[in-house]
Amino acid sequence: MFGDTKAFSGFSVDDPDRAQRFYADVLGLRVSRDDDMGGILTLHLAGDRPVLVYPKPDHRPASYTVLNFPVPDVDRAVDGLVARGVRLERYDGMPQDDKGIMRGNGPTIAWFTDPAGNVMSVIEES
Repeated sequence: MFGDTKAFSGFSVDDPDRAQRFYADVLGLRVSRDDDMGGILTLHLAGDRPVLVYPKPDHRPASYTVLNFPVPDVDRAVDGLVARGVRLERYDGMPQDDKGIMRGNGPTIAWFTDPAGNVMSVIEES
């Protein structure tokens, strides 16, 4: 039924200004903003699949990974994130190394959060 649609995803944040700075300045994404729609942000990702980021007064961070960024080298991506002040998340029961990277238990992956607490990852391309 929807096989030919250009579906897109979205998630909420508590502060669109702070989110815009994070996505544009820290992650280096192209971000547009529609203040006529209450400050909705659009993250323009490769592959022509936009992601909407919308302000929500009663925002609660997603308890799951909302965005995965495939990268050729997770170590390099983690080093770049840390250099920009991003803190990597650590999860009980996950075999993560000193950098916060999980290796050898599925794909090589590391998690971090945006300023609103939404979980994201860098995941090594296979």
